[in-house]
Amino acid sequence: MQYKPNRLIGIFLLFMLSYATAQENIEQREKVKITSPVIDQQDQVTFNLFAPEAKEVFVQGNWNDKKQEMKKVDGVWTLTTDALKSDLYLYSFIVDQVKIQDPLNIYQMRDVNTNFSYFITGGDQSKAYKINDVAHGTVSKRWYASPTLGTTRRMTVYTPPNYEEGKQKYPVSYLLHGMGGDEEAWETLGRATQILDNLIAEGKVKPMIVVMPNGHTSNQAAPGESAKGLYPVEFMLPDVGTSDMERSFIDIIQFVESNYRVKKEKASRAIAGLSMGGSHTLFISSYLNNYFDYVGLFSAAFRLRANNESPVYTEFESNLERQKKNGYKLYWIGMGKTDFLYKIGEDYRKKLDAIQMPYTYRESEGGHTWSNWRLYLTEFLPQLF
Repeated sequence: MQYKPNRLIGIFLLFMLSYATAQENIEQREKVKITSPVIDQQDQVTFNLFAPEAKEVFVQGNWNDKKQEMKKVDGVWTLTTDALKSDLYLYSFIVDQVKIQDPLNIYQMRDVNTNFSYFITGGDQSKAYKINDVAHGTVSKRWYASPTLGTTRRMTVYTPPNYEEGKQKYPVSYLLHGMGGDEEAWETLGRATQILDNLIAEGKVKPMIVVMPNGHTSNQAAPGESAKGLYPVEFMLPDVGTSDMERSFIDIIQFVESNYRVKKEKASRAIAGLSMGGSHTLFISSYLNNYFDYVGLFSAAFRLRANNESPVYTEFESNLERQKKNGYKLYWIGMGKTDFLYKIGEDYRKKLDAIQMPYTYRESEGGHTWSNWRLYLTEFLPQLF
């Protein structure tokens, strides 16, 4: 039997419509469509979960130290929070003692070895974290050779809007993650690329290139992105406190300055990091003590392994003196009032005070959190270059 072209098209469309209807029926099998989360104009957030056979369900999120019990009505578990401040929030459900992501929320991100659902409330601060209708930069994953480590590694690089079309050279900022993280942490959890797009568009931040390397030299790249394969992701890795990152950082600088249009002078380089990345930052900036005019320590750790005799650590005091003598424009320190590293930060500031090394100190509410580190980034970047 032969069909005319128009008849074939009609049969195809009928098939597709039937298929779409079947898919819709699969997704909409409940009588009432359920949405989660729902954010109202007061930034109260309602979570919903259809789980009629569950015995107990909780929401666990980073706006509260404790998990919150949900109530069941006609098979739907629900909870509404108090008004939340302007920020990005992570959360999970705990269903009969099993932690799951919100199945109605497609927006998820990974922190070390755990996936979370997330949402963003309204307000001025979180506006910097959202994708707004502004000019956007380019985010790329670049592999580079590290002669110091004898391997190739991956970094994330942000170039500002119109970089590809232009010829001008830009300053460069190096942004380092914390323990258990990788070259994707600042891009995803830190919302660094959205912050840069938005603050550049507002004229608050000068256009710059931002380099986000992988600070764990035990891994070439983020989980599942290297020849190491699909391995269990761990928080504490063998490279922590070995000085491998600090000693090999010159390889990153040389790659960037050979492959991107950057200004190759101290006044056009910045480096900042959080937690372990803060430790890396203070040791890198003292080890390469005439490379950076801008240094940012966000909830910074100090020495991460006491028995390592690398010159990076054993010569730190003399390197720090050289860094002070060589001069710099900004040495910025941020710390939360309830951060578990607060005492370490306090002791480090005393060390700086003892040698009369100038710094700017910012103390915020909260603890060792991405909420603080995103906040610090929005405050640090406008002071650069």
